[in-house]
Amino acid sequence: MQSNLLQQRISLVCDYINQHLDDELTVSLLSDVAALSKFHFHRVFMAFMGINVGKYILLARLKRASFRLAFERDIKIIDIALEAKYDSADAFSRAFKRTFEQSPSKFRQGANWPSWYDVFDFSPQPIEQQIMQVDIINFEQINIAFLEHKGAANRIFETAGQFIAWRKNSGLSPLNMSRTFGMPNGDPETMAEDEFRFKLCGSVKAVVPDNTFGVENGVIPNMRCAKVRHLGSHDNMEQTIRWLYQQWLPQSSELPSDHCCFFEYHNFVHQVDECDLITDIYLPLQE
Repeated sequence: MQSNLLQQRISLVCDYINQHLDDELTVSLLSDVAALSKFHFHRVFMAFMGINVGKYILLARLKRASFRLAFERDIKIIDIALEAKYDSADAFSRAFKRTFEQSPSKFRQGANWPSWYDVFDFSPQPIEQQIMQVDIINFEQINIAFLEHKGAANRIFETAGQFIAWRKNSGLSPLNMSRTFGMPNGDPETMAEDEFRFKLCGSVKAVVPDNTFGVENGVIPNMRCAKVRHLGSHDNMEQTIRWLYQQWLPQSSELPSDHCCFFEYHNFVHQVDECDLITDIYLPLQE
């Protein structure tokens, strides 16, 4: 089954992390180990492990540190802290106590092993049972104009305002006559703010000339996609996306392609009530 293949890939990543705790473990590197696009790696990892990969790395290093504390009492706590990639004993102590509910020194004196085991009981959080229709479609190539948001996800509306102003000013991608898309470079909940990108896109029939808004020309290519429709507030879209990755993808015979997940907005919050919003979520698939 496809779920077994994805599980094997995530298991390889976990093994790699545990064998390279002293190395720099980047998303680019780990997605290569998983043979998955970095655009989808975080969500697939979360679907199978129940935590993001950054948290898993932190826990793996703290796990090794806990063994050092319990069984190698001649090693100084500061040296264990540095090995675990902390800059100071204080920072290490705070993280260790937050994770295991014991300070490093208390853990060394007498570890609460039953509680320790609970920390490493990885399993995805259950999601609300949903019945949604997923269609495998051929998304036809479309020319777009886009403005890329860079930085914190909670400031996207600032960029959206600029893009809407360009659409009204230029007339090249009128809101009521063109298609509108959103294209993130990953899951903002698992990325550093300065790494997050989100392209706000509108379909166009003509080349976009240079402009002061920073809007550029682009293309969404022809590709196979799984499409699911989300109804209601965009604040709840993550639950639908999570269902797609956690429930549908492992049970399908599909693998995600190298293209990022993206969204098509059929209406907007300034036009209708939030409960009436309609958004299609596209998960690009391998041919």
